[in-house]
Amino acid sequence: MIPFAAVLTDLDGVLRHFDHAAQADIEARYGLPLMKTALDPELIMPPTLGQVTEEQWFESIVVALGGDDRARRAVAEFAQIRYWVDEEVRALLARVQQYVPVVIVTNAMDKIEEQLDRLGLTYFADDVVSSARVGVAKPDRRIYEIAAERAGAPPERCLFVDDRLPNVEAARALGMTGVHYRTIADLAAVLP
Repeated sequence: MIPFAAVLTDLDGVLRHFDHAAQADIEARYGLPLMKTALDPELIMPPTLGQVTEEQWFESIVVALGGDDRARRAVAEFAQIRYWVDEEVRALLARVQQYVPVVIVTNAMDKIEEQLDRLGLTYFADDVVSSARVGVAKPDRRIYEIAAERAGAPPERCLFVDDRLPNVEAARALGMTGVHYRTIADLAAVLP
């Protein structure tokens, strides 16, 4: 029996993974601090909150990296980085989903639906709470409240899984059971 009324899971770093070696290769070949720049809160928060598009975010990275042709080529390659679904995590969540709702809670951008479709996840979760669609991002407590409401479960009956500890701690502050995900073993330890 599942000891929770709902499972709320992060997408990136739990269910979806990016090719970090390819990211490092792009940085090395172009000699640009691509990841640091791309993840700068001033650049990444507007698209994460749905205030600008993913394309506008890519363009802001180009500008921040100097705006030249080299920066443009590096960002174009970065935009095409391969990503995939962790099939072990998907299988575990699918088993759990036979008993309780599974909701993806993600700090995402405007193309999240297209990306989920490419991954074969369009109809996987019972719901998707995307920061770009709801206008709040983890670790803001409101995104967790929205996810619990959509799952039809009180926060204290939800399991929340994320690879970022501050996001897990925010969920715990609301009374959720939080799992800091590093490997499938972390998730398997709390889900039968």
